[in-house]
Amino acid sequence: MRVARLRPPPRSMQTRRMSLYAQLLVSDILCLSVGLLGVGLIFDTMWRPFAGVAAMMIVVPIYLLMGLYGGAFGMQVLRHPVEGARRALTALTLTIFVTLLVVFFSQTGDEVSRLNFAASGLVSAGALFAGRLVFGSYVRRVTDGRLVTDLVISDRPNGRAPHGATLVHAPSISLRPDINDPEMLHRFGILTQRYDRVIVDCDPAQRPAWALMLKGADVNGEIIAEQFNDVGAVAISKFHQADTLVVARRTLSMADQMKKRALDLVLTIPLLVLIAPLLAVVAVAIRLETPGPILFKQARVGRGNRQFMVLKFRSMRVEQCDAGGNASTQRDDDRVTRVGRFIRRTSIDELPQLLNVMLGDMSLVGPRPHALGSKAGQRLFWEVDQTYWHRHRLTPGITGLAQIRGFRGATHYQEDLINRLQADLEYVEGWSIWRDIGILVQTLRVIVHHNAY
Repeated sequence: MRVARLRPPPRSMQTRRMSLYAQLLVSDILCLSVGLLGVGLIFDTMWRPFAGVAAMMIVVPIYLLMGLYGGAFGMQVLRHPVEGARRALTALTLTIFVTLLVVFFSQTGDEVSRLNFAASGLVSAGALFAGRLVFGSYVRRVTDGRLVTDLVISDRPNGRAPHGATLVHAPSISLRPDINDPEMLHRFGILTQRYDRVIVDCDPAQRPAWALMLKGADVNGEIIAEQFNDVGAVAISKFHQADTLVVARRTLSMADQMKKRALDLVLTIPLLVLIAPLLAVVAVAIRLETPGPILFKQARVGRGNRQFMVLKFRSMRVEQCDAGGNASTQRDDDRVTRVGRFIRRTSIDELPQLLNVMLGDMSLVGPRPHALGSKAGQRLFWEVDQTYWHRHRLTPGITGLAQIRGFRGATHYQEDLINRLQADLEYVEGWSIWRDIGILVQTLRVIVHHNAY
C-alpha cells in the first residue's frame, strides 16, 4: 500500500512570530531614542545628542535584558497591546533604576542633568506606550488575528475541524498511533513539527496510544474527550466547543530554544575553525588505510522522534560497517581499523557531529541519539520502556547527563538502558542553560581524565 507523504505547513507561524518580535524590538529602540536623543536636541545643555548616544549604549542593553526576563516580548504581548505596554513600562522603570545605580557608583552624577534625565525618561515612557499600541494594531492587520496554527488529527470517519485549523484524517494517510514503529513516529514528527497546537480526535480506546505519540513529539498536544480518562492529562482546555485533555507541552519556550541554539553556535563555530587541521589529518589517515568514504552516516532518532543522518569519522572497514546499529562495538572488534581504534579511544570519531550541530540536527548537550536497531540485551530500546520515546523532546546531543555519569558504551543488559534513560529524562525535565554549561565542563574533565590514563 502506498503511503501518502506528509509535509509540514509551507511556513511556520513561529517564524512569523519571530519576525514580529524582531520588529517590536526595533520599534522599542526607536521609541527609546525619541526620549534619549530627542531631549538632547531640544535642550542646549550638558545633555547633548552625543551624550544621548552614550546613554543609549547603556540603557538599551539593560532594557532588552529586563524586557526579555519580564515577558515584554512574549505571545501575550502580541495578543494584548495594553498588557505589552504595561510590561514595557515595567522594564523601562527597572532600567532607569539600574542606570541610576550605575551613575551613582561610577560617580558621574555631576555630569548628568537631573532635569534632562527625568525628561528623557518621561518622553521615552510616553513613546513606548504609544508605540506598543500602534504596533498592536499593526499585528492585528498583518496576521488577521491568527498568531498560532492548529492541527486537528482525526482518527474518526467523519472528523471535522473549525475554520482556520488544518484537518488531517489519519486513516487516509495511513497514520496510526504505533509507538513500536519508528517510521510511524518519524512521519508523525514531520507532520506536527511546525504547528503550535496539535489536537487529536479519536475513539476512547485509542487515547492512551495517541497520548504517547504526542508526549514524544515535543508539541503542545491535546486529545478531545468528553470525560476524564487515564492518558495522563496535565491540564484541561477548550478547543472551540469541545473539551480537551492537555497531554503534552513543548519542553522549551521560544526564548529557551534561542538560548540553547545560541550556546551551540557560539561554541561550535570557533571550535570547528580551531580543529580544522586535525579533521584534515584524520580524513587523510582514514583514506590512506582503507578505501571508502571518510565519513560514516547512520540514521538516528532526533528531536520529536524525527530521524536524521548522524555524521562520524568511519572507524570500520566499509564492507563491515553496521548502518543499522544492530551490533554494538566490542573492545577488540575486528571490524575496527587501526586508525579507527585510535579515533574511537580518543573520541575523535565523534567530531564530525559538530557539523550536525551547525545544521541544527543535534546540540552540544542533550540525550545521545541512538541507531534504530540498538538493543538492550535482546530487546529493542523502546521495547524495554515505552517512555524511551519521551527523551526525544529535546534535540539530541554530542554529550549529555547520562554520559558524564558514566552511562555509556554497549548496552549488554536492560539495566544499562534504564540507567541512561532515567538520566536523559531527568535532563529533559530539568533543562537549564546553566546545566548545559556544567555538563560541557564535566565532559571536558572526563575526556582529559580518560586520555591521561
